[in-house]
Amino acid sequence: QVQLVESGGGLVQAGGSLTLSCVTSGRTVDNFAMGWFRQAPGKKREFVAGLPWNSGNTTYADSVKGRFTISRDSAKNTVYLQMNSLSPEDTAVYYCAASTFLSRTPGRYDYWGQGTQVTVSS
Repeated sequence: QVQLVESGGGLVQAGGSLTLSCVTSGRTVDNFAMGWFRQAPGKKREFVAGLPWNSGNTTYADSVKGRFTISRDSAKNTVYLQMNSLSPEDTAVYYCAASTFLSRTPGRYDYWGQGTQVTVSS
């Protein structure tokens, strides 16, 4: 059984930074394409950033490009989302997810974490 556990969320002022972590257990994180998604109240879950299993080209939503960075530490079985220049529009529950192939579609992911809340105050 694969488990994903996110951490690192919290309350931050606009312009600030946070780093989210997603620890994978059950199988090595290298076996998966990893994605970060977010869901704000009343909105659909949306793709934020993705990293293919071979750590090739990362991909980002236009809304976070240049501000967020996804990375992987294989030794720690952990995927990170570094978030800079945060704005209130980034407020959401953030989820990490694992899949065989990288996709921007939530339904393509097999495993999900429980989510971590990020709140950006103005």
